[in-house]
This record gives sequence, C-alpha cells and structure tokens, in this order.
Amino acid sequence: PVMAGSVVVPYGHVIGNEKWRGSEVAQRLQGKVTLIFEDGLGLVDFHLSNRTCILYISEADLVAGDEFKRKLVRFRNATSLGGIVIVEKTRISDQYFSAVQKLVVLELGMVLLPVANQGEASQLIVQLVREQSKDHNCNPFLRKQSCQLAEPALFLTVQRIPGVGKTKALLLLQHFRSIHSLCNASVKELELVVGQTVAQQIHAF
Repeated sequence: PVMAGSVVVPYGHVIGNEKWRGSEVAQRLQGKVTLIFEDGLGLVDFHLSNRTCILYISEADLVAGDEFKRKLVRFRNATSLGGIVIVEKTRISDQYFSAVQKLVVLELGMVLLPVANQGEASQLIVQLVREQSKDHNCNPFLRKQSCQLAEPALFLTVQRIPGVGKTKALLLLQHFRSIHSLCNASVKELELVVGQTVAQQIHAF
C-alpha cells in the first residue's frame, strides 16, 4: 500500500524511502534539503511537504517489463496524495517513454517529469521543496484550480496540436477545461468548437 498519506513533512524536509539511502539522488540532496529516511513509505519514493509524493521510475524499471505500470496504477489510486511521477528518459529508455507518458498523463491524469539521471531528479526535488516553502498554496508542478502557474503551460501544450493556434487553443480549453477531457472528446464534440477539419486533425493526433 501507499503509506505516506498520513505523514506530515515539515517545510524544507524530504522523507525518502529507505531503499534510496546511499543513492546518487540522496547524496545530491544532502545539504540542500533535510533528508530523512523511513521504511514504511510503501510505493512512495520521496514524500515532500504539502502532501506531494514522488514515484521514481528508473531506466531499469522501464526496461524490466510491465511491473511499473501496476505500481503507477496503485500509486494513482492513493487519492489523498498529490502524485508526481519522475521518469528517467535516457537513450536506452527513450523507446518506452511515449507509452509511459500516455499512461501517466492521459490515462491516470498525473504529472510526469522526465529526467536524464538521478542528479537531475535531485535538482527537481530541491526545486519542488523551495517552491513549496515560498508559497504554501501553489506548487508549479501540480495542476490545481488555485494555481495560475499551470495555465500557461496547459495553453502552450494545446497549441502544439497540429492545426491549433492560440485562438483555437483558448476555445478548446474554455470548452474542455483539461487535457484529459480534450483527449477523450469525440470528433463530434470537437467539431462544435473548432469545425470539422481541425476536429479530425485533433482526434487523429
């Protein structure tokens, strides 16, 4: 089970799963945040303040098979947690990345952050901790209604769809509200907003 829901983490602290003791991530976090190791975190790799939990999927996890998918679903179903998935995107794991991205972002509706290695992951964790201590209500990596920082990123993402410019992106977001509902929209629903040709392009994309 995911155990970290009840953990209260002080600002500036990170609780790490015992299995990360001695890892590169742990070594690079030392001195930048206060890292405490705990054994009973279950699936969670790192637990930050503000009820944010990180699940780390390494290159080895991706190459080893589908076990990480079951792990992701169990992680997602722990509803009390703000889940962020960090995935190692390397030359070896690159071929698996788009499938993982589709599962995490589109099907499970969680935040996915690709990193090249554990060093980059530690920088990301430090950044998350610092952002949280600046403003306790607004974490730039989590989509929340109260957090305006997520909106421009969402807007830019929708503009990357072929045939969609600023105006259509705005119309689509006003109508569908999230990437998830946009991805699940039928051609008919899309046609009502952007017309037949673009609706077909979006649906195909």
